[in-house]
Parts: sequence; structure tokens; C-alpha cells
Amino acid sequence: MTDFRQAHPDGVILALDQLVLYFQATLTRVWSPLGQTPRIQVHPQRECRYFYGALNLGNGREVAMPALEQTSQMTANFVMILLMLYPQPILLLLDRAPWHAGALRPVLDETDRLQVVYFPVACPELNPQEHVWNSAREAISHNHTQRAFETLIDQFQTYLNETPFPTNFLEKYVPPGLLQ
Repeated sequence: MTDFRQAHPDGVILALDQLVLYFQATLTRVWSPLGQTPRIQVHPQRECRYFYGALNLGNGREVAMPALEQTSQMTANFVMILLMLYPQPILLLLDRAPWHAGALRPVLDETDRLQVVYFPVACPELNPQEHVWNSAREAISHNHTQRAFETLIDQFQTYLNETPFPTNFLEKYVPPGLLQ
């Protein structure tokens, strides 16, 4: 990361990850008046939608989109969208999921604006995008009462794309002199 910041002071560092959003509400603790048990409707459908997200570690802005599948081709498509959105050089931080290989390799080979760094194996807590997913689930999908899955998907995507997610990742892992 240090080499990237030195070579590309105007570059952007993005942390990418995927999530599966289920229509069935995930349950979490809530406050309720004494003696009144909260009720959450549980849908019998196991419908799901995948989300791809990339967190800009410089400004805390998220780029997220739903997808019908989680494959290396969908990952490559999402990375191509990121290349269109960010004209400057990109350092992309990825975990070692199987769908981060395959179809993504030609995209990496075709552009010199994109560099990839992989997180260590079995360290999801290092990926700042995981904290974005947790925040979105807490705000939107935990204990939700939506009757239409498309409404939940729209709310989830809106929350991700409109909420800033400040992170101290760069301050923790990049020497201070390179952050100016």
C-alpha cells in the first residue's frame, strides 16, 4: 500500500467484498415495553440477493449493487464498473474468495490502473467492507417488517450508497507521511 500511495498520490484505495441478503429477517435484540414481546414476521421464503460493495478508504463512500449471483464473472463486472467510476489508479483490497479469481484475471491483465492486494486468509475482520455490511444489516435488515423483497433490496442499496462509512484503516496501516 505504501508503494501505491507513493506512486499514485491521486489514486484511490477500495476494499471490496460480497454479501448475501436474505428476505427472511435476521433477528437481534430490541428494546420493548415491559410485558410486550416484540413480534417479527418470519417469511417462509428463502429468497436471497447478493450484493457487491466497495468502500473508498479515503472518503468513506460506498459503491454497492445487487446481483443475482456471486461468481467470478459478476466480480469482474463489478470491478469494471469501479474502473468506469474511478478514472484514477485503483488499489483494490480483496479477500481470497474463489470468485475473486477466474474471470477477474483478464480484467486485471487488461488495465494498468488496477492493482490488487489480498487480505490474509481467514481474517474478515481486517476488511473494512465487512463493517459496512454489519452496519447495513443492523440498520435495514435485522428485524425488518418488509412484505416485499424488492423493497428491502432497494432500502439496503440506498442505505449503502447514501451513508458515509468513515474508517481508520489507512491511518492504521499506512505511514502518516503518505496520507497527505
